[in-house]
Amino acid sequence: MRKIKYKKGRKLQHTSLEYTGSHKDHKSEMQLFVYDDADIVEYEKFTVLALNSCFNYNKNNWLNIHGLNDINLIKTIGAHFKLDDFLLADILNTTKRTKLEEQQDILFFSIKSLLPSGYSDNISVEQLSFILKDGVLISFQEKRSDFFTHIRERLRTHTGIIRNKKVDYLLYLLLDSVIENFYITIEDEEEKIEELINLTKKGADPVILEKIENHRDNFNFLKRSIIPLRDSLYYFKTIKDDETNSLIQKDTFNFFIRLHQKSLELLEQIESDMSSLESASNFYFSEQSRKMNEIMKTLTIISAIFIPLTFIVGVYGMNFENMPELKFKYGYHSVMMAMFFLVVALIVYFKKRRWF
Repeated sequence: MRKIKYKKGRKLQHTSLEYTGSHKDHKSEMQLFVYDDADIVEYEKFTVLALNSCFNYNKNNWLNIHGLNDINLIKTIGAHFKLDDFLLADILNTTKRTKLEEQQDILFFSIKSLLPSGYSDNISVEQLSFILKDGVLISFQEKRSDFFTHIRERLRTHTGIIRNKKVDYLLYLLLDSVIENFYITIEDEEEKIEELINLTKKGADPVILEKIENHRDNFNFLKRSIIPLRDSLYYFKTIKDDETNSLIQKDTFNFFIRLHQKSLELLEQIESDMSSLESASNFYFSEQSRKMNEIMKTLTIISAIFIPLTFIVGVYGMNFENMPELKFKYGYHSVMMAMFFLVVALIVYFKKRRWF
């Protein structure tokens, strides 16, 4: 059974505007924050009719969109901010891998957010996309979630330096929040691996091996998701001294470089966890081999005991006429006693040799 809920959509043209994700039952909604160090205005249930009236380009503007089912809404947003259809198609096509793209006055970033799926071994996947323009940050989420609740609270309560910074710092905080989900997912996988290791010590149930393989698939999926994220974040290190880039402030680059470092740490942790998973798999097969050896040893000892008894029975079952023991009054009892003491002697011998 496939343990990763990541649907592979059909191939689309680069400019086809069609949502390919699995959250098709979520209604599209928008929320707008307009803020600076002195003030903040929050527009809940924001509509496209207010695009021209509510934005203040002298301040910071964060437009957050939940749900990507309303294609007309996405087109309207794209037309208002002069986004080409290639970017809009990447936002709607959730089968694309993590990427970062820089255009003239736009920085586009898409990322996969991974979280454990309840009490199962599944991993839930959601794509998030960000458009950074001068004074404007637009975030696209497949569904309403609480990834950024703490960031909204920091904006409302003026906690930290978030309102003193430009929207590029807000983008850093949003990306950092998504990356934290990777840590949560890896920690959840680690707890399940620990349980599997404990189960392998108690028995060699084939279900354990199936679970080990499922978690190995999960870690491979995590790795495939983080590698393009690492490569995209490396971009910020390469343009740190580039004077032509005005979307990222000079004092904000170090924050993005920290995210790159986090992605490296995540990959190292995954490699370590996969080694632990390999150890669990090896322990499972070792336990299985040990049990098989125990069974073979028991059967061998039983066979070794019955071989001489079978020989004695075979000798006295030949029915020759000139066998004096056959006419001996106590012959039967003597042979049975001899066989009994032979069995006892063999058991004592095996015990002294510590064969069981």
